[in-house]
Amino acid sequence: MAARRRFRWGFVALGLLAAALVAWGAQGHKKAAPAKTPVVAVTTAVATLQDVPVTLTELGAAQAWQGVVIRTQVNGKLLRVPVTEGASVRAGQVLAEIDDSPYRAVLVQAQGALARDSALLLEARANLARYETLSQQNSISRQQVEDQQALVKQDEGIVKLDEGAVAAAQVNVNYCRIVAPVAGRVGVRLVDPGNIVSTTDTTGIITVNQISPMAVTVSVPQNDFQTLMGLTNSFDRPLSVEALSQETGASLGVGQVTIADNRVDSSTGTVELKARFENAPARLWPGQFVNVRIKLKTLPHATVIPTAAVNQGPDGPFAYVVGADSKVSARPIMVALTEGSLAVLKTGLQPGETVVTDGQMILKPGSKVAAPAKKPAQ
Repeated sequence: MAARRRFRWGFVALGLLAAALVAWGAQGHKKAAPAKTPVVAVTTAVATLQDVPVTLTELGAAQAWQGVVIRTQVNGKLLRVPVTEGASVRAGQVLAEIDDSPYRAVLVQAQGALARDSALLLEARANLARYETLSQQNSISRQQVEDQQALVKQDEGIVKLDEGAVAAAQVNVNYCRIVAPVAGRVGVRLVDPGNIVSTTDTTGIITVNQISPMAVTVSVPQNDFQTLMGLTNSFDRPLSVEALSQETGASLGVGQVTIADNRVDSSTGTVELKARFENAPARLWPGQFVNVRIKLKTLPHATVIPTAAVNQGPDGPFAYVVGADSKVSARPIMVALTEGSLAVLKTGLQPGETVVTDGQMILKPGSKVAAPAKKPAQ
């Protein structure tokens, strides 16, 4: 009985082994499914043909076209500063008043001396006329006439001195009333009314900055300066410039270079230029640092791609070009120059070809890509 049971289990095991062999054989004759080529998601752009302005970008600084520190030209008590801090003022508007009573007293004294000495001069001239008549009649000596002539000249000199004293006193009185020399914007008041101000003060009472127009200064390397000289016929023609925000890159206005310094700074090898901006919206402010973009020339009908599409390889720059089958190839290119976000090409691409601008790190020649709608280079 036990022998019969062992025989039965052996038969079952043999059947299972045979079934396994049949299954293995069937599996071994099936062909392995080919592996699918992965599709890489990328961003692309189209090479375009366009006119490209060539520019020079340097760091610049905005400054008031005219900036004035209002200082006193006489000593005295500051009575009032009749302007609001930060307000706009017109040329000729009163900015400060100083107590002029001591200077008016000096003016009155000078005017009195002038009146006295003018009367003495009139008397001397009248006597000279009488002496000349008497001399013609041989009633007095010629020496008396000559003495009177000398007295007249002496009195004329005294009157001239008096007139100068009156004029000087009047100037000091006028200095007690300070007016704005230019239209602009006043700053923070530096001295409060009630203080004694002096001609030796260096800080001043208040400042006035002309912000419309506004000046922007920029220093350019001497090699670029030579290029600018040629483009403008030694700056006889204005050169267009644009001021850009350092924080956002937004345009703050367009101006013209009208002034070039008369020397090269030997310590930096640069030449300072000064541009005039109308600054009507007051986007530029004195002391503000900006990026200054100077237009040098325009390249007509240049083939351009985004700079993000340019890759550097062991053999030089190249771009991944997307073919009609959505597969990429590494195409050697030659970059003439970069201008902002664009690369201007000498060779390597034709307008209308599609290049990869993002996702190149995981690409290799032959990779298949999927990309959203193509955009032209901008």
